[in-house]
Amino acid sequence: MSTELTDEQRQTLRQALQAHMVALQEEIRSELRAADLHRAEDIMDRVRDSGDESVVDLLADLEYADIDRHIRELQANEAALRAWHDGRYGVCIDCDEPIPYERLHAYPSALRCIRCQERVEHANGHPPQL
Repeated sequence: MSTELTDEQRQTLRQALQAHMVALQEEIRSELRAADLHRAEDIMDRVRDSGDESVVDLLADLEYADIDRHIRELQANEAALRAWHDGRYGVCIDCDEPIPYERLHAYPSALRCIRCQERVEHANGHPPQL
């Protein structure tokens, strides 16, 4: 069993969460602008051949996939910050054991300890993403 986080560790991790949240928000804004630009170019230039259109569609789809991924990260950060404010940050949501600082330092929005995260990913058919 690991020990609970010190106040200094909690503050360091909260700052990392907040900084990552700001970076994610800016990345999402930037990706939305880029995706909108590709869609606008596509609409304005309908004289393209089908190959060009497919490339534009693929680029937009990839940008939207990145946006979705960043939104999920942002939601995880928000959940971690709520847990921080509720005094539950750093405690596994499944087994109630403390999450090691090393894991939180590497992945500040982690809501589960490694063992429980592996169990969830295995049950869902996903490879572990530690």
